[in-house]
Amino acid sequence: MSLHKITAGSGYDYLTRQVAVQDSTEKCHTGLASYYTQRGETPGVWLGSGMAGLDGLNAGDVVTAEQMQSLFGAGMHPLAHERMASLQGPGLTEGDYLEVARLGSPFKIHSNDVSPFRIEVAKRIAALNLADGQPSRTAVDAQERARIRTEVGREVFRAEFGREPADARELAGLIAKLSRPQTTAIAGFDLTFSPVKSVSTLWALADPHTAAVIERAHHAAVADALKLIESHALFTRTGAQGVRQVNVRGLVAAAFTHRDSRAGDPDLHTHVAVANKVQTLDGRWLSIDGRVLFKAKVTASETYNTALERHLADALGVQFVDRTTQSGRRPVREIEGVDPALNRRWSARRRSIE
Repeated sequence: MSLHKITAGSGYDYLTRQVAVQDSTEKCHTGLASYYTQRGETPGVWLGSGMAGLDGLNAGDVVTAEQMQSLFGAGMHPLAHERMASLQGPGLTEGDYLEVARLGSPFKIHSNDVSPFRIEVAKRIAALNLADGQPSRTAVDAQERARIRTEVGREVFRAEFGREPADARELAGLIAKLSRPQTTAIAGFDLTFSPVKSVSTLWALADPHTAAVIERAHHAAVADALKLIESHALFTRTGAQGVRQVNVRGLVAAAFTHRDSRAGDPDLHTHVAVANKVQTLDGRWLSIDGRVLFKAKVTASETYNTALERHLADALGVQFVDRTTQSGRRPVREIEGVDPALNRRWSARRRSIE
C-alpha cells in the first residue's frame, strides 16, 4: 500500500483526471458517468464507517464528479448543491445555506497554486517541442529541462535583485524556492492497494469465475486494512495547537478499482481516496491527524498483503512462496506456479524506471 497526500487545488485535479478515470490521460470524456459507460469500467463507490454521518449517502453508493468536487475540491458535504437547492422557508440567510452544505471549515485554497516560474518553464518547453515538430506536451530529457529551468531562474534572479547570481548555489536556492507550490489545505489521502504481480497475472489469465474470486479476495483484503486504520490509526486533534487527540467515527472515502497500469499491463489495484474530514463522537467535523496515519502505513500495507494471501489460499488453494529480488532487499512473496518471466513481461513501468 502506498500513501500520498491530496491537496485541495492541483491534488483534486489529480483525483478527477487520473484516479477517478482509471489512470486515463484522455481529456475528451464529459464526466465520470459517460467515461464508465464508454469504457465498461466499474464506477467508484463510497465507503467507510464515517459515511454514517453524511445524510443522503451510504457506503456502496456510486461516486459522481459533482460529489467529489464538493468534498475533495471544497471540503463540503458531497451533496452540498442538492442540500442547498432543497432548502425552503421564509427569511433564509447565507448562513442557513452554509449550515446544510458545510462539513466543518471549508478548505483554504490558493488561486496561485502554480508559480509563475513553473508556468514560464512549461511554456518554453512547449515552444521547444513545437519548434522541433513535436507535440507541445512531449517530455524533454533531464539535461534540456535543467537548462531551461536555469535560464528562467537566472532571468527571475536578475529581475528581483538587479544583479547576476553570485554563484550556482545562490541561483539553485532561488530556483528551489520558486519551484515549491503555494501552501494549500490537504483535501485527503490517496491509499493505493496493489497486490504482488503474480496475483494480477493470474487474475488476467484466469477464467471469469476464478478472476472474480481473485478480485473479491483483493477487495476483502482492502477492507481488512481499512478496518485496521479505522480502529488504530484514525484520529483528529482539538484544543490549542491540536494539543488533544480524540477518537472519530470512521473514515469517509471514495474507492476506485483499476484493471491495468498506465502502460497497459494487467495491474489490479484500488485507489482509496480518504477525505480529510472526520466526525468526532460529539458530531464536529475536523481534519485527520495525518501523523498517526502515516506512521501506520507499513502496518496497514502488511495487513493488506497478509490478508490477501489468506483470502486467496482459502478461496483457491494457492500457495505463496518467497521470490528473491535484488541483492540486499527482502524477498517478495508471489504465487507459486506463476511464471516469473511473465510477471516481468507485464511490469513495463518498473522496467522503464529501472
